[in-house]
Amino acid sequence: MQCYGFSSAASIWLQNYLINRRQTVFFNGSLSEEKTVCCGIPQGSCLGPLLFSIYINDLPLVLRKAKIAMYADDSTIYSSQSTVQELENVLMEELKPVIEWVTNNKLVLNISQTKSILFGTRYMLLNEPRLNIVVKDINVAQVQETKLLGIEVDNKLSWSSHIKAVVRRMGRGLSMVRRCSNMLPFNMTADVIKTVVLSQLDYCDALLAGCPASSINKLQLVQNAAARVLTRSRKYDHITSILSSLHWLPIKFRINYKVLLMTYKALNGLAPGYRSLRSLNSRILVIPRISKTTKGGRAFSHLAPKLWNGLPDIVRGSDSLSQFKTRLKTHLFSQAFT
Repeated sequence: MQCYGFSSAASIWLQNYLINRRQTVFFNGSLSEEKTVCCGIPQGSCLGPLLFSIYINDLPLVLRKAKIAMYADDSTIYSSQSTVQELENVLMEELKPVIEWVTNNKLVLNISQTKSILFGTRYMLLNEPRLNIVVKDINVAQVQETKLLGIEVDNKLSWSSHIKAVVRRMGRGLSMVRRCSNMLPFNMTADVIKTVVLSQLDYCDALLAGCPASSINKLQLVQNAAARVLTRSRKYDHITSILSSLHWLPIKFRINYKVLLMTYKALNGLAPGYRSLRSLNSRILVIPRISKTTKGGRAFSHLAPKLWNGLPDIVRGSDSLSQFKTRLKTHLFSQAFT
């Protein structure tokens, strides 16, 4: 902590908090003998997650050719190379200092839950290329789909698996609401639907920006069903007026809202800055060129500036986040329902 600039008083305070702690185990009605905790932090403590994040914060420094994305104890090493063999060599080379760092810091690498995945276009993955990644004489399993922080990721980044999972979870929640909606007042039903159904939509939905309309429509159908359950509308009632009366943005606009919100935060120091968001002038962003044969149009670096530049000056020039949210919603509602 002293390396990160914490004061001596703060370091001593935490030292006193951690050193000479005692632990015991209660099992079958009996307490075990007390033992001194020689390392680690008390389980369930409020400081625990913060101290752990500080503890592992220097892990990226051991990497030279690859990058790492970390969230709590979930870390993902990634790299982009021209060939599968080059990628395999880089990852194997970078894993050596990572394993050494884990060992030196008295942590455990769970190899059985470690997976590798190779991203590429359909053409690149046509022959199912393999990554031969070995950690401590154990082959790391290569998968075509995996879950990363609750997101279903496939090797073509189509998000089809994720959308299916979201639709499935929304359907289960909506089925539960249907059974009890007649016994609940409108406001309570609305709160339940927002909590167990719409919340599934709002988690990392910016990832779905630029997805084909056929994929977005699967989510839209579930949102439409939720709106009809809440308003007790008939199946053939026009959905546009129902969504408008509930002030629910359609899925496409909900996704664009999240992308634009991230853009505003990044430009105004409220979130990590993105190098790709370069200003052409005080209000307009540079849209990077992409190949028409790639899916680069779905990337945040391309889509965010494109959406941002399409906003009215009054929205882009908002003085605060709350003002931007209000003006942005008003603008998107006018687009969606007029």
